Amino acid sequence: MKYAVGCDPNAMSLKETLVSDLKSIGHHVEDFGSEDPVYANVAITVAEAVAAGDYDRGLLLCGTGIGVSIAANKVKGAVAALVSDAYSAERAIKSNNANIICMGAFTLGRETARSCLRVWNTAEFDPNSPSAPKVKRFVEYDASR
Repeated sequence: MKYAVGCDPNAMSLKETLVSDLKSIGHHVEDFGSEDPVYANVAITVAEAVAAGDYDRGLLLCGTGIGVSIAANKVKGAVAALVSDAYSAERAIKSNNANIICMGAFTLGRETARSCLRVWNTAEFDPNSPSAPKVKRFVEYDASR
């Protein structure tokens, strides 16, 4: 899988850990940077790359994960989910077909973040699930804007 990854300066250390984890299991990772304190810039860039189909999934990090999630979700075709545990990471895909996962470096411990990424990385959306009509609705709305 191809991952687009970015963060603000608050999350550089966590990003390095998660990028290393992804690479160690054979994923291609493109780092879109972490030096810009305006987290919206990297979040929008990553979200545009994922929404365009250049990358399969995206990973965004900032202090809380809230800011990058809000910014990424402004991009048409981006579905960014802020996760806080393995269950929410799993449901980000299975219930919402999220193509970007967002986490907070100040709000999650390193091992929790690693667990979230592992679970999210292996989960898949089932287009025949009870969640499919819900996802279809927000995808249709997004396409109409």
